[in-house]
Amino acid sequence: MVKKAIVTAMAVISLFTLMGCNNRAEVDTLSPAQAAELKPMPQSWRGVLPCADCEGIETSLFLEKDGTWVMNERYLGAREEPSSFASYGTWARTADKLVLTDSKGEKSYYRAKGDALEMLDREGNPIESQFNYTLEPAQSSLPMTPMTLRGMYFYMADAATFTDCATGKRFMVANNAELERGYLAARGNSEKP
Repeated sequence: MVKKAIVTAMAVISLFTLMGCNNRAEVDTLSPAQAAELKPMPQSWRGVLPCADCEGIETSLFLEKDGTWVMNERYLGAREEPSSFASYGTWARTADKLVLTDSKGEKSYYRAKGDALEMLDREGNPIESQFNYTLEPAQSSLPMTPMTLRGMYFYMADAATFTDCATGKRFMVANNAELERGYLAARGNSEKP
């Protein structure tokens, strides 16, 4: 009799628990901006953006499917060297903006304008200007751009890897005796990273 009462009580508790899990009254509905389906985007854009003290900034932006990006910028007519720079980081897409976060944590914003991308200001708002802040789609593959990376170099058993701090990407490092000697000298006898 006691067993039957316990089994019945457990069944009733389970039933109420399941009914509580099925409560749909608290489901949030998506606003139209959130529900908008994202269209596929080209993976590279190119254009000349305005520059205050040069003829323009020749800009190429490359998005990778893994959520990383690379941007090459060349200051046209610049008197100082170097006039070319590369930056990289991670990208995310909201309903109406492309958000680039560089390796230092700085954000820049773009929005789709047809197939093109329009650069936005530092807060993600449109730039009110007579100048062209648009990058047009380009059929370019990701270039092999030399740039400074910040991360962790790991060497073990004649194999080396580098993990980038900004993106979390891990790269195999080609065998390089000079780099290996420098790493071993910097590490010394310490086991600290």
